[in-house]
Amino acid sequence: MATLDLLKLSGLGNDFLVHAADHDSRTDWPSIARMVCNAETGPGADGLLILGRVGETHLSMRLYNADGSTAEMSGNGIRCLAHAATLLYSHTGDVEYRVDTLAGERLVRVSDAGKETVVASVDMGAITPLQEPSNWGLLQCDPMRPVVHVSVGNPHSVVGVDDVAVVPLQQLGELVPQINLEVVEPGPEPDAITMRVHERGVGITAACGTGACASAWAAKRWGLVPKSTEAVTVHMDGGDVRVILDQPSPGRVTLVGPSRHLLRTSVEA
Repeated sequence: MATLDLLKLSGLGNDFLVHAADHDSRTDWPSIARMVCNAETGPGADGLLILGRVGETHLSMRLYNADGSTAEMSGNGIRCLAHAATLLYSHTGDVEYRVDTLAGERLVRVSDAGKETVVASVDMGAITPLQEPSNWGLLQCDPMRPVVHVSVGNPHSVVGVDDVAVVPLQQLGELVPQINLEVVEPGPEPDAITMRVHERGVGITAACGTGACASAWAAKRWGLVPKSTEAVTVHMDGGDVRVILDQPSPGRVTLVGPSRHLLRTSVEA
């Protein structure tokens, strides 16, 4: 047994446990993630983040979902990871981190670092098309509904609907467990959309950063927001983020949202 020091942080109700350590492949991280993310056996969270330190402001991130599976990228998770770094390494003011992830390097800028709640912006990279999941037909989507399948470093399927509140999202998400499933509707503001998400390896969550990026990209493509819109506000159950399209360069997106430090704790694992 070993003692794991953990920070619990929340990205709009999408909760993560952060442990600072080298990512040793001999460690059974999937089993540890299942234990600590279960509220009956640990602090409880949507995922476990392993924070590595390559240099002063050069970090690495490995993400294990609550079921022990790995994820290439998380927009909320990477904001929480960078926030945890400011607390662990006593960084203050405005800090920029390079973060190595399984989806590639990401740049994260943290404002007012070291505080209990911060705002972070993340260069999320390019949105790229994916083929339709092999079992997509199980959802029996109305062929008139807008649908896109894209990667934001991890796989997403976005569906346009009339009312996200009435969609049986848990049931539908379980039919396509290998992807993140988002349902979106326009508004209520002209430059905004409302989104709900069923995340791969977790289930329904209060928010999803990569899902917000995929949904904002889709919304502009479908005309749910005006063509002139540069930044889309994405309303989710846990709160709002802004997705800046074609920033820092054409085809890329930047995600802006908060991270909140909840607690520090230790567990035996």
